[in-house]
Amino acid sequence: MSIRAFVRDPAKAAEKLGDDVELAAGDFSDTASLRRALEGVDCLFLTSADGPQKVEHETAVIDAAAAAGVPQIVKLSTLRAQVGSPLPPFDWHGRIEEHLRRSMAPAVILQAGFYMSNLIASAEAIRQTGKLFAPADAASIAMIDPRDIAAVAAVVLATDAYEGQTYELTGPEAITYERIAEELFAATGQPIEFVDVSDEAARQSFVEAGMPNWLVEHLAGVFRVIREGALEQTTDTVRTLTGRKPRSFAEFAHEHAGLFQA
Repeated sequence: MSIRAFVRDPAKAAEKLGDDVELAAGDFSDTASLRRALEGVDCLFLTSADGPQKVEHETAVIDAAAAAGVPQIVKLSTLRAQVGSPLPPFDWHGRIEEHLRRSMAPAVILQAGFYMSNLIASAEAIRQTGKLFAPADAASIAMIDPRDIAAVAAVVLATDAYEGQTYELTGPEAITYERIAEELFAATGQPIEFVDVSDEAARQSFVEAGMPNWLVEHLAGVFRVIREGALEQTTDTVRTLTGRKPRSFAEFAHEHAGLFQA
């Protein structure tokens, strides 16, 4: 099986992806480049960075894939995706999912939970202070390692047996931020303390970090959703589709310990 990646900068992409991946240069806003990238494609894995143009970008890809007769689209979405959600990425993914279903293109939707890799954004603060700050209280989150999402995507991309399905992907268990700090301590050998902060303090830290307004609003809203227990449910989808259990946060922490060590 050959793999083609749609990239803006072929030189940078080649450094990261190596020689085994064919590169198609272009831009989501350039319809001609989308058409060229989709020529001869048997299946498409659709994901892009969050941002105000996400719906425009991904719906353009869906339209181009449908016009090219791509036999299968696998769309990476998110749990809680819903048109009209007050949380921007949840609304964006909901609108893209709706467009994909209207397109009648053969598709599978993967709704992933909270990524373990989101914790890397806190790595610098942990290195400097030995503390993990979050407005999470005692809420539990069924975090998932992005590599397990990739493993599921690889399975469903290889066959049309899953066409029309929507799968919810989570990690093996729901854990608290207190537990996350304990696992990071175990992995790094350095004391790490979870510090619960107020929504106002968290919002201010997001603003001071230079985050765009949409991301500030989303993160503040996500932690409210987390505290309500909306992301604590686990599913067995990773095990069912890949034949192995999803990675635990302890595994993730040990593999990435160097990022959190002072």
